[in-house]
Amino acid sequence: MHRVDDPIANSPERVPSRSEAESLALVQANRSWTRDSNPSIAGDLINGLRGFCMGAADTVPGVSGGTVALVLGHYQRLVTSISRFDSHFLSLVIQWKLRDAARYIDFRFLAALGIGIATGIVSLAGVMHWLLDHKQPETYAVFFGLILASIWIVKNYVSQWRLPQAIACGLGIGAAVAVTCLPMGSGDMSLPFLFLSASVAICAMILPGISGAFVLLLFGVYHPVTGLIKDAVRGNFTLESLSQIGVFIAGCAFGLLAFSRLLHWFLEHHRSTTMAALIGLMIGSVGKLWPLQQPTPETAQLEAKFRQMEFVPAGEWPGSLLMLVGLAVAAVVAVIVVESIANKVDSNDPA
Repeated sequence: MHRVDDPIANSPERVPSRSEAESLALVQANRSWTRDSNPSIAGDLINGLRGFCMGAADTVPGVSGGTVALVLGHYQRLVTSISRFDSHFLSLVIQWKLRDAARYIDFRFLAALGIGIATGIVSLAGVMHWLLDHKQPETYAVFFGLILASIWIVKNYVSQWRLPQAIACGLGIGAAVAVTCLPMGSGDMSLPFLFLSASVAICAMILPGISGAFVLLLFGVYHPVTGLIKDAVRGNFTLESLSQIGVFIAGCAFGLLAFSRLLHWFLEHHRSTTMAALIGLMIGSVGKLWPLQQPTPETAQLEAKFRQMEFVPAGEWPGSLLMLVGLAVAAVVAVIVVESIANKVDSNDPA
């Protein structure tokens, strides 16, 4: 039997089965993404910073942490790691081969990224909330520039642009536009609907260009779910509310594991077409961050998450257009610099 050159396969007194050999071959095929043969503190810090940027992005309605992962170069590594929570991983855990299990799912990468995401959300949620309430055009200008630069960078991940890639990109644009134009749901809190909402929303969080929080808003469960979580943290909960939170978490886990494996398969077998579709999602969602929009008179005094926005022609904009352009340009430059640094770090990280 062919011996796969992998830390798991080279464990003493172990002969992999056919299914395990296939999984180990997958590890080898993605070695350039996992890079777990010689992890370093510097790599952990970089991955923590990547996670911090993802968490910061997830605090802004309409912005996806998946977009940040795509730009910073760890998107496929993230999808691959999540997709490996499978039967082989479970068998390693049952056999108490925890080190092999950790390497198989790239645990060190996931841990550093997860800590960064949590830190970004906790530390910047309040700041972003204030900015969206008081400096929404300026905040949108920054993220508009970030997304534009991201699209320009990610297009290089498509090795060839032919008819299939063009169609995939067009479908991605259409899907993103359709999602942003859907009416808000009624807020059904039944357990099956909560499970469905969570499953779809967590899939959206993996995809660039679509915000998981926005999908929850479309289903009408964003505010009820966040309210349940806040009450539970304060100690105000009932058996019904705990069951709703539990079903929501189960839906997130199901959607994350199922969709990540599907997305990983597409990235492995149809990479250019899949990347083109992801670019389309980013293009279709960028209009939601157009800085020249203001709340309708009826909703102007509400919090940002409750406002209904309307576009304003450039000639009628009451603020400084030059400032908005400057912020967008600065964001573009920042993305290019960060992407360049990420590439240098990856090139210096041993494969």
